[in-house]
Amino acid sequence: MTLSQLLSRWLPPSKPARRPFELVYAADECPPPAALGLLALQHAAIVLALIAHVLAAAKIAGLSPPQTHSIVAMTLLGMALGTALQAWGGRLGSGTLLVFQPDPMMITVAGAAIAAQGVGALVQVTVVTALVTMGLGPLMRYLRPLFPPTVVGTVICMGGLALVEPAVRSALGISGGGATTRLQIDAVSALISGTALTGIVVLSVWGGRRLRLLGLLVGMLAGLLIAALSGRLEGMDWLAGAPLLALPEPITPSFSLGPEILMAIVLIAALNQLDNIGCLIVMDKTNNADWRRADMQMVGRGIRANGASDLISGLVGSFPTAPSSANIALVHATGSSARVIGLAAAGLLLLVALSPKLSMALTLIPQAVLGAVSLYAAAYLIVSGIEMIASRALDSRGIFMVGLSLCAGLATLLMPGLSEGLPESLRFLAGDGFVVTGLCVLLLNLLFRLGSKRSASSLLDPMAGALNHQITDFVERQGRAWSARAEVVQRAALAALEAAEALAAAGRGRPLSLQGRFDEFNLDIELLHEGPALPLAGGQAPNMDALLDGDDEAALDAAMQRVSSVLLRHLADKVESSGIGGGHAVLRLHFDH
Repeated sequence: MTLSQLLSRWLPPSKPARRPFELVYAADECPPPAALGLLALQHAAIVLALIAHVLAAAKIAGLSPPQTHSIVAMTLLGMALGTALQAWGGRLGSGTLLVFQPDPMMITVAGAAIAAQGVGALVQVTVVTALVTMGLGPLMRYLRPLFPPTVVGTVICMGGLALVEPAVRSALGISGGGATTRLQIDAVSALISGTALTGIVVLSVWGGRRLRLLGLLVGMLAGLLIAALSGRLEGMDWLAGAPLLALPEPITPSFSLGPEILMAIVLIAALNQLDNIGCLIVMDKTNNADWRRADMQMVGRGIRANGASDLISGLVGSFPTAPSSANIALVHATGSSARVIGLAAAGLLLLVALSPKLSMALTLIPQAVLGAVSLYAAAYLIVSGIEMIASRALDSRGIFMVGLSLCAGLATLLMPGLSEGLPESLRFLAGDGFVVTGLCVLLLNLLFRLGSKRSASSLLDPMAGALNHQITDFVERQGRAWSARAEVVQRAALAALEAAEALAAAGRGRPLSLQGRFDEFNLDIELLHEGPALPLAGGQAPNMDALLDGDDEAALDAAMQRVSSVLLRHLADKVESSGIGGGHAVLRLHFDH
């Protein structure tokens, strides 16, 4: 029995979805062993490099090397558990290739908590984060109106924008940059990061089906080679005395944090779910060529899995974890979203967690290489967010919601002193552009929903102007107000125009009014008109060439009516026509959304 057959028997099945043509290996497919090993190694290498988030918090807290290594090893265990649960799927987990990293949003608050109450305070930070995450997981299916694609896309775009500044600093080795000092670019760092980024881009764009699988790994290895040749790999002697295998030492918990820092942890954990939702939706969209809206049940399972893994690993001293956007960029670059890659990557993370020699080596990866990887991830997230925003028709409400939220987040990034006058417990939140954008877009979405109706109607007056313009303006105006998908709005407008023309050709009386109704799943257009109901012929379109060459005008008129019926059934997902009494009838057009 092959590996693919074994996995198809063991793994819970994914939901049915049409396979995107650009994927090399889709969610339920299994790459050959060699490709599987290379892909898993690349995913593991990325998040192993991102263990720098833990090192940054440890530096803030002033921890000793043994304490830092204990946190690193326990965090690797938590990352492995979270990645495995997501890949496995079923009742707990999204069933997607979503690899976990140390949560960068928690660096400052975790470092402050450890500095104030000792290394054991990290247990309370992670457990509180896990409880908030698990509490929100079951509610996700009911919170769909709060997280339309425009909101999630704005958060994803801001997440990419927030990566740009630290990524550029790491990639170019920038020092200085104060109010009166010039930026100092390190030429060697620029060479290292430029080599790594060039390798990633070249293989991803021109590498073909096979070489694109190696893009990120080859780019990182090329950057490490330049770093070694230029003498930028340091600390190799420090690794010599570390054992190859050893069980990590758990951290003794401490539950003594004050209410101010606990409030900051809860708020950050809640807002982090926007990033969690965004990553889960991007992966769902990646695996489904017919993606239309967020599968909030899948999102809820993914969030619960994140909370469960953090709760289990947090009790022994793990840093809070979150989905890695850099690994989502790798999925895009390699065209491989197979769940088995996540299971293999989780196994590699577990191996590194049990090897002090390997886990200590993580601190040796140059910042320039990490900067190149972060730049690639930033580019992918920015474009993904813009695509998600543009998938919906936007009126002035949507434009202000997206634009003002991004402006608020960018202002916070570009002017970090804006939060200096706030209490310390709020400074963690107001000083982070990602958090500010998330809060703004959520609040503006709720605000702009006030006064917006899910149904609308408009009288049609042939004397007021072209009837076609009235129909098109109504459908497009309401589509933007409802933030419906642009493709569906376009089809609805064309179908409504074709319906009006069909009524005129059949002599069924003039159209009187249009009514539209919308929810996140359905768009319905009703055209009220005079006269009897419009007959809707089925079957294939007639042979118009033969009819045009003949002399039977009645047959030609009947054929044209059949053509209109075929066009209506092609444009709309469902068409109905019925009389309503009083010499009037209604033509109903339904569109799945």
